[in-house]
Parts: sequence; structure tokens; C-alpha cells
Amino acid sequence: MILTRILDEVVRTDGRRVLAGLIRLTGDFDVAEDVLQEAYAKALVAWPRDGIPQSPGSWLNTVSRRIAIDRFRSRRGLTIPLEGDIEAPPPHFEDDNPSGIDDDRLRLLFVCCHPALPAGSRAALALRTLGGLTTREIARAFVEPESTTAQRLVRAKKKIRDARIPYEEPPREKLAERVESVLSVLYLIFNEGYASTDAPSLLRPDLVREAIRLSRLSVALLPDEPEACGLLALMLLTDARRRARISGEGELVPLDTQDRSLWDRAEIDEGVRILDEALARGRPGPYQVQAAIAALHATAGAPEDTDWKQISALYMTLLKSTPTPIVELNAAVAFGLATSLDGALRWIERLECDSSLSRYHLLPASKADVLRRLGRVEEAAAAYEQALALVTNPAERLYLQKRLSSCLI
Repeated sequence: MILTRILDEVVRTDGRRVLAGLIRLTGDFDVAEDVLQEAYAKALVAWPRDGIPQSPGSWLNTVSRRIAIDRFRSRRGLTIPLEGDIEAPPPHFEDDNPSGIDDDRLRLLFVCCHPALPAGSRAALALRTLGGLTTREIARAFVEPESTTAQRLVRAKKKIRDARIPYEEPPREKLAERVESVLSVLYLIFNEGYASTDAPSLLRPDLVREAIRLSRLSVALLPDEPEACGLLALMLLTDARRRARISGEGELVPLDTQDRSLWDRAEIDEGVRILDEALARGRPGPYQVQAAIAALHATAGAPEDTDWKQISALYMTLLKSTPTPIVELNAAVAFGLATSLDGALRWIERLECDSSLSRYHLLPASKADVLRRLGRVEEAAAAYEQALALVTNPAERLYLQKRLSSCLI
């Protein structure tokens, strides 16, 4: 049991990094994933016999690279482009704090976001390889059936293999064509870490840390791109509330009841500073707008100090550039808290006709919250029951059950 927990921790902390290096080494996503699984299996045999290595991640990297090279040697007919001399010993494990942007995972992100791939496939593949998300978790991010997501992954890997898309960062003059995809994938990884689909807790700090780390590298790579700064600011301002989001019983704590003394003020200050620098360039974009919304929440001393009118106005601005049903749902809720709960309810009821949100638990949960605030507790209870039928995360489930119980008293 202890060994399994240690290996699970190595998978979380080092698995994505090792996989990125294997994909660069083999040039094939499926081969790299198979090799890594074989290395995990070898660890389960070798570690009880020989003892757990001083650096489990380094051990995993070395063994997996040797497996990849052995496979290449035994299958000479397979055209796998290997990096350098295949007879050379596997390189040492890279430091987790690279000094520049020469980072396997950032490079892999640009491979996944190649313009030859459809937008949905780019994001799905990056979430799988960089974020380690399951097909179910990726489907939840896209609000689509798992079968559709599985097809995206298969097609994306095949396209990269057949088109021989190089494992490298594009020339600087071609970065712009991938910026939007790169930033959207980083945001999806962050969101899964901040509100996980299937994890035992609401949070997956490993994904949050990785998304922020890669966002910092992206800002270094794209110093003239204000949206890269906007996304980093958004992540920092949102992550600053992490410690206050879960109760001692493992229940989600909504924003308006969080203990604000637990918020990370240093992270808030950094996020506000980065946002101000981005906005000063005069090219606002969706991530900067979302960061501005997060900043208004983060700098409000108390829930009643929240400037909902400005937040609602910002959501209307965001809706013009990003007219998605989820943004519209957030805009409806903000409108209700700023202006009219009845108006928000009518808006949400119109969104219920959008089939793309039929599996999105926050739609009935938002409706339930508006109904509760209006004092229509029986209708709120029915909406909470609909949300409970869709939610998958246990922390959110506990919160919704508590809200439902309060409506039934």
C-alpha cells in the first residue's frame, strides 16, 4: 500500500514530465504512453526488491528511456526518430526549475497546438498528455460525450504521426498562430485543477501548479502578448482563494462565505500587478477581462463590498468576445446579483433550452441559487436535485446536498 502511494505521487509529480520527454524521444504519443506504463510496472517489481530509489522520478525517467531505446533496437523496421545517438546512455533527469523556456512540456504544448489540428483536438490532446486528464475529465471540460472526446484524441495522435509534425517550438514569427490554442489549453488545465471532475477533493494542486508554471514560461516566451499576462494574472488571482474553498469536512465553500483571511495576499498582489501591466498595453482580451473580474472579487474586503455592477458590466464585455453558453450563464448570475434576480432567472431559463448545457451541473445549481435567494425554496430544491444528478465531484456534492437540505427544512 505504501509503495502504491509513493508511485502514485511520482506519477502526479513526474509522470507528465517524463511522458513529454518520451514523446520527444520516440516521436509517437501512443508508443510513449505504452513505454511509460511499462516503466510503472517495472517499478512495482523493482522497488520492493531493491528499495525505493533516492530519486524515484529520475529512476522512472531513466528506465522508461531505456525501454524506448530497447524497443527501437528490437524493431528496426519501425521508423521512430530518436534524438541523438541511440547507443548513448539515457540522459539525466532534467531539473524541475528550468532556467529558460527550453522545457519539454512547453514544447509539447506547442506540438499539441499545431494549426494543422482541429481546435478541439489540440486542446483534448494537450489536456491528456500535459494535464494527465482522463477522457471523462476532458469530456467534462468540453461539455460533450466521452465518445466524442475519445475520437478527438485518436484523430489528433494519428494526424501528428502521419503529418510528421515536428516536436519543437515554432519559429518566433509563427508563434502568433498558436497563441490562442496554447492559452486556452493552459486555462483548461488550470480549471480542472481548480474544480476537478473526479478527484477525491475539489482541488488538484498538481494541475494548478503546472498550469501556472507553464503560464509563466509562456509569458517569458511571448513578452509582447498581453493575453498571456492576462491569463497568468487570472490564474494567480483565482488560486489565491484556494485555502478558503474547502471546509474541514471537505465541502465546497462558496465565495461569499469564504474566510478571506485565508486568501493569499501575495498572490493577489502579484496578479493585480501583472493585470495592470497587461491592461496598460491597450489591447484588452478575454483573459484580461476575466482577470479583472477576479481582481474585483479578490480585492473586496467583505462580500457586501463586491462591486457586482462592474462585474456584471465586465461579463457583458466578455460575452461579446466569447459568446459561449457558460460565459452567458456567469453573466446571468452576475446580472442577478447586480440588478435583478428575476431577470437573472428568466435568462437562466432561456439557457435551459441550450442542449450543450444539458450535462452541466452548474446550470441547475445556478438556477437553484437564484430561486433560493428569491425565497422560492420548493423550486430551488427541485433545481438542487437536478444539479446533484449531474455533479461528479464529492466536495461540490456535499455543498449541493447541504443547500438542498436547507430548502427542505
